Amino acid sequence: MNRLTPSLRALHVASPTPLQGAIPADRQSRIRGISRNGLALAAALFVAGCSFIPTYERPAAPVPATFPNAAQAPAAGQAPASTIAWQNFFTDARLQKLIETALANNRDLRVAVLNIEQARAQFQIQRSALFPAVGVTASGSRSGPNPYQAVDPSLGSVLSQYSVNLGVSAWELDFFGRVRSLKDAALAQYLATDEARKATQISLVSAVASGWLTLLADDQLLEITRQTLATRDESLKLTRLRFDNGVASEIDSRLAESLAETARAAYAQQQRQRMQDENALTLLLGAPVPPEATAGDERGLEAAAPMADLPAGLPSDLLADRPDIRAAEQQLIAANANIGAARAAFFPRITLTSSIGTASTEFSGLFDKGTKAWSFAPQITLPIFDAGRNRAGLESARAGREIAVAQYEKTIQTAFREVADALAGRATFGEQVRALRAQSDAEAVRFKLADLRYRNGIASGLDLLDSQRSLFAAQQAAVETRLLQLQNQVVLYKTLGGGAG
Repeated sequence: MNRLTPSLRALHVASPTPLQGAIPADRQSRIRGISRNGLALAAALFVAGCSFIPTYERPAAPVPATFPNAAQAPAAGQAPASTIAWQNFFTDARLQKLIETALANNRDLRVAVLNIEQARAQFQIQRSALFPAVGVTASGSRSGPNPYQAVDPSLGSVLSQYSVNLGVSAWELDFFGRVRSLKDAALAQYLATDEARKATQISLVSAVASGWLTLLADDQLLEITRQTLATRDESLKLTRLRFDNGVASEIDSRLAESLAETARAAYAQQQRQRMQDENALTLLLGAPVPPEATAGDERGLEAAAPMADLPAGLPSDLLADRPDIRAAEQQLIAANANIGAARAAFFPRITLTSSIGTASTEFSGLFDKGTKAWSFAPQITLPIFDAGRNRAGLESARAGREIAVAQYEKTIQTAFREVADALAGRATFGEQVRALRAQSDAEAVRFKLADLRYRNGIASGLDLLDSQRSLFAAQQAAVETRLLQLQNQVVLYKTLGGGAG
């Protein structure tokens, strides 16, 4: 038996069932017309839905209109840092290979890329709520006793029901823009994550460049210390010989010994520092530092390919050039969209559940003629009393936007300070390096003269040892300051949004 008897069919007239014959043909036609008109009206209202997202206005940048020391920047006609790819700024072939290795292997950058994939998926999940989710359901049930057996004893004691339906379940008709507001917030979060990845890449490139320059400086300092140690050991031998012959005092001998051991200790310390700096660079690369990366000219830092000078531009340029500022603005846009969703929560929420399919009391007759079934069940929920939950949600969203505004402004201020510091370095490091090199040259001449006078018995050992100490300190200071100058160029490239365009 694949259909109910007339008496049982009469009991099911009030609900949509597979028993199409339970509803008169004219009434079925009217119901279908109402259903089509209702869906058309729902679609029209959906398209014309409103939005409660506040109009977004970018906050004014809380920084001065110009950078300090910007007058010493290159001509404004030069390309801004954001449009200069790192390959064109870091032109040393050894450094380029290291950066390529880091971009391929660095785990922080890998996490940043995966964060983008996760944010994209979250956006797609939120966006999917705008559209109805269509699915197929199949069900079957057998129960007893059969409540319809009293009407028709031939039905038996077990009630069977089978159905297959294609339909939409709890699709929210977004009349007040709640779902679209959440979608806009998710999109802004995704864009912020993408900008964060760019900021991570810029930071990685600059960190690799600074680490590589540090290794070059370490090698140069080690060479200076080796030369100084050899000179002091030779002076120690000469002083001891003079002491043994009664020409020099024990004070001179002990001072020469102290200075030799000081150089030896400095050499050990610099070796340790060099290994630690290499370990730090290895972490950035995600791979061992190849020996050829620091091999080459004994000049160390002076053998590195020069980096181009960069125009500072205006603080307002940072809003478009720096990915961290762009990321902070996208977070602000997301917080602004959340207010729209919180406002929409005060209004009715309308959902639609509908299906069409077949149903039968026998599995074999599930797709027979006359087993068509359908349902159309819109639902509207109007918040009346929620103990202040919706209002608290709106207040939370507004507070979140104010937090995002403060974070956005703080990001701009931090960027301004970083660029200003780098410009201050560019304005002063050149003169400092020149002066320290001149001092080192003067100390080298002084040492040669003191050594010559000491060997001829004119000057005391104290003069010679003092000149050795001063020369060593001046040489170290010149190398360390030159390193800071080159690293400042790297920092300026980073802080101006280098390579982010």
